[in-house]
Amino acid sequence: EPRSFCAGVERAIDIVDRALDRFGAPVYVRRQIVHNAHVVRRLTERGAVFVQELEEVPRGATTVLAAHGVSPAVRAEAEERALSVIDAMCPLVAKVHAEVRRHTGRGETVFLIGHSDHEEVEGTVGEAPADIVVVEDEAMARTVTAPDPARVSYAMQTTLAVDEAERIAAVLRGRFPAIATPRRDDICYATTNRQRAIRAVAADVDLVIVVGSPNSSNSRRLAEVAARSGVPAHLVDDVGEIDLGWLPGAGRIGVSAGASAPPELVDEVVSCLSGLGPVAVQVTTTGTEDVVFTLPKEVS
Repeated sequence: EPRSFCAGVERAIDIVDRALDRFGAPVYVRRQIVHNAHVVRRLTERGAVFVQELEEVPRGATTVLAAHGVSPAVRAEAEERALSVIDAMCPLVAKVHAEVRRHTGRGETVFLIGHSDHEEVEGTVGEAPADIVVVEDEAMARTVTAPDPARVSYAMQTTLAVDEAERIAAVLRGRFPAIATPRRDDICYATTNRQRAIRAVAADVDLVIVVGSPNSSNSRRLAEVAARSGVPAHLVDDVGEIDLGWLPGAGRIGVSAGASAPPELVDEVVSCLSGLGPVAVQVTTTGTEDVVFTLPKEVS
């Protein structure tokens, strides 16, 4: 630990639960509220209806925007459809949106370090599509250009691997000496903390199991960080995806979970492994988290 839910995920899930309590089903949610199949399934059973786009939502309906954030165009569409919108965007993602608006408003080109197909990046790019260039890796960082190399800045997707993101940023800083950097690190505290914890565990185990859905960026990065530490690492949605073929020779197994994965899934993994023979459980803690985000006025 730290592992499992972060403050932004807890806030987003709480928003949907409270909206269902206050307004009744159905409550529509654009995209997955957080990237975890178990969370989405539970909320669906309560009456949440998950849609890809707002055109699927009846006019005037209560609609939650997911934690990953959306573009201004999506907000405009919600207004045009007279939707009763509750915004569950993580405040740390909102901070990146604000940074991007500030820099592009000054006429700068923003290099956005991240994955172009991720919803968070799609939403951020939507703030100023003509002035934002997504940089996915070091190779792209070595070739990207800007109309005015003296008027550039960079921002980051909040769920990246810290070491990879810094290498990409270093290439950009080397190529563009005038580049403006974020006032504070864009990669969120929860992502950083979980990666630090998994590195501490990976150094002392034979196998790492990370619980999280495959479309969860922060969960995938955890498995990759562990693998770069030199240990076999696997991402599983739940205990049912554990392959017993991974276990021979693994006397010590590290277990963690991405920021969108329910904590009880980790308990199920430990319980399953305990069924194979005597198991001693040791918690490795690299820090504690006490961050709490306020709820939107619609559900507070």
